[in-house]
Amino acid sequence: MNYQKILFFFLFITFGFAALQVPLVHFAGSKATFTLFDAFGPIAGAFLGTLSGIAAVLIMQITNFVLHGSKVLDIGTIIRFLPMLFATMYFSKPSKLNWIVPGLAIVIFNLNPIGRSVWFYSLFWLVPIGCYFWQEKSILLRSLGATFTAHAMGGAIWIWAFHLPKAVWLGLIPVVIMERLVFTISMAALYLCVRSIINQNYNRHAIHQN
Repeated sequence: MNYQKILFFFLFITFGFAALQVPLVHFAGSKATFTLFDAFGPIAGAFLGTLSGIAAVLIMQITNFVLHGSKVLDIGTIIRFLPMLFATMYFSKPSKLNWIVPGLAIVIFNLNPIGRSVWFYSLFWLVPIGCYFWQEKSILLRSLGATFTAHAMGGAIWIWAFHLPKAVWLGLIPVVIMERLVFTISMAALYLCVRSIINQNYNRHAIHQN
């Protein structure tokens, strides 16, 4: 188990940093962007454990920010750190926080006047609450719950930080559906690939030892 964790840590550092350099789309109202890391980062919790996974994700984000963050320094870039940590927590294992966090996000979003005008946008965050009950049985549901947990946390903070108008939130609905499906499939595929690599290397190590 220790061997697997050490191997994954180095794999995570290598591929995680590379994934952070691949921008996908910009956040509305900020210079910050989604990157390939949004699909890769949360799987750390499954291999390193919840706390170690969250710490690894945070270290990667801080390192990337120190190297590149000054180019896009705004409140959106800073807020960007939090959603990924909660997604990592969700992906690591079932926990009451996996439904409490998106539930609180719904409340926080709807306490905002603009949020209340598009209250149905926050219904997206029922997804991780529903996935929580089956996340151990399906890697796709686990990934879906994790990516929507990140979305919930980000949306709840974003509505208060940027006060984007109702029209923007309405326009984001089809975008959210597409991007979260892409992140879900990518996260599940990356998890299976990394698990396969770790198992193969672990088996080789065990054979050499014998």
